Amino acid sequence: MKRERATTLLNDMLDRLEEGGWPLDLVDEILVFGSYARGALNPSDVDLVVEHRRDDRLTSEFLHALSYGRDPSASMKRALKGNSRGLQIHFGERKTLEAEGFELTPLWTRGEPVAAARARLAAITPDPAAGRAPRDHMIEVFDGIDRWVPRPVRITLTDLVDRKAVTIRQLQLPDVQPAHPAAHEALLRWSDTSPLRRAAAAVLAHLEATSRPLDSVYLHGEPVIGSRYSDTTWQTGIGFGWSHYRSISHHLQEGTDWFEVVRPTRTQPLHTLHITVQDRSALPRLRRKRPCTGQSWSASAAGPATRTATRARCSGGTASRSTCHRDAHHVLGARGYGSLHADKSM
Repeated sequence: MKRERATTLLNDMLDRLEEGGWPLDLVDEILVFGSYARGALNPSDVDLVVEHRRDDRLTSEFLHALSYGRDPSASMKRALKGNSRGLQIHFGERKTLEAEGFELTPLWTRGEPVAAARARLAAITPDPAAGRAPRDHMIEVFDGIDRWVPRPVRITLTDLVDRKAVTIRQLQLPDVQPAHPAAHEALLRWSDTSPLRRAAAAVLAHLEATSRPLDSVYLHGEPVIGSRYSDTTWQTGIGFGWSHYRSISHHLQEGTDWFEVVRPTRTQPLHTLHITVQDRSALPRLRRKRPCTGQSWSASAAGPATRTATRARCSGGTASRSTCHRDAHHVLGARGYGSLHADKSM
């Protein structure tokens, strides 16, 4: 996009921040990085780091969204971005990105007037020589789709390939519908015009064409057949747009493969990565689960607010052990959930 458009998006965000209200009153700091911060005249988007606190309401929404396979940061994103596109927000990733060598430019800190942020924004001057840096963590399978494979995802997947734990191949799925009644039922989660419904139909039709059973398929946070809280070992996982990418390594500890439609759209090609276990012993080791005693193992690593909310769901003996472990699994997978799209080449 044009730099002028990017600057307008940032000023619109600052307008919203100045108006305040929930959840914007939880924001502590905003920083900008990537091609816009370097002065590029045509940045692909604007990368922002947002540090914020969580109150009980935001924590509750966070866990509810994870439970239903939705974006756990949706409320904060909407508050900051409105309905506009072009801002890529990375939540809670300042230390990680700085450690990886990203240069972050402070834009606003809690307690400052928004006018100070506007002055800093104006001081980021255009530089005709600035452009995109070469992407790192690249393997052949990313060719042609690397712009839709965020850097944190590339790091994870290249590590799995280097370990010889998985093989990955790129597919372009045809735009077809599955025939199985259970597949039709699963597609009712989305409207007829939803890009996610189109992507789900294409993957399910591909599984049918390759004679894969649907009773062991986990589709974007929900099983195609059965309950998410059953003891079924889901052999095939399906994700869209990397919203569940942190679950891939967990899934492959027992499952066989994972299909990721990297960019679900209504009309464009359905580029998909098929990730298959090659050597399960080479997968990264995960901490073992322990029995649910009112607090799940991974919730203890997720912070006091998240611990409280997770404990409430597991306490009193009303939740099964598998339920508690699945909630804990989702919480762990959500840590660092805002890191997608961070890329030095942007």
